[in-house]
Amino acid sequence: MLSTMTIQVNRLRLISLPETIYFIENDYEISRSRTPDRYRFGDREGDLMFDLGTWELLSYVVTVIGLPLAIAVFIFGQRKERNNEEEEVYQLLSDNYQGFLKIALENPDLRLFASEETPALTTEQRERMFIIFSMLISLFERAYLLLYENNMTEKQSRRWRSWEDYMGEWCNRADFRTALPVLLRGEDPEFADYIQKLAAGTPVA
Repeated sequence: MLSTMTIQVNRLRLISLPETIYFIENDYEISRSRTPDRYRFGDREGDLMFDLGTWELLSYVVTVIGLPLAIAVFIFGQRKERNNEEEEVYQLLSDNYQGFLKIALENPDLRLFASEETPALTTEQRERMFIIFSMLISLFERAYLLLYENNMTEKQSRRWRSWEDYMGEWCNRADFRTALPVLLRGEDPEFADYIQKLAAGTPVA
């Protein structure tokens, strides 16, 4: 039989047992067990130090790996978005050029697709031709401003070369070259210089 000793201290009754001490006060019981060290929770200070070390390691991983990766993903996304925008602009310009060609086809008497100058035009035909040439110059200038750059990527160069070919084909017409000084009045100076060099056969950058 276990021996039991009860001590009354004020309103606190202390009951001592071989393995457990119970503190009982006002119907509340607080227990502290004399359990072996292997069953106790880890040292709180040690746990805190471990947690801080873990957070420092995670912070280092995020800084060294995560941040550069996030920047790379952002740059890649920006380039992809820009490429999509440029492709959309190129497609819209191509659609506009196809629309222009339809207008040229609707005026067969002007023989706009002939390589040589159309002879013996009436005043009305010359006016129509000038208007059509003005539309073409406006489209060429728009393409130049939107697509041409000094340092273009390979994909940008491919897009621009197709427009340069269009310009070269039209510059082969003598009547188009003759009308250029008048057509280029008020147009962008860099574009005017570019297409005039193209018409003269001068190499352009």
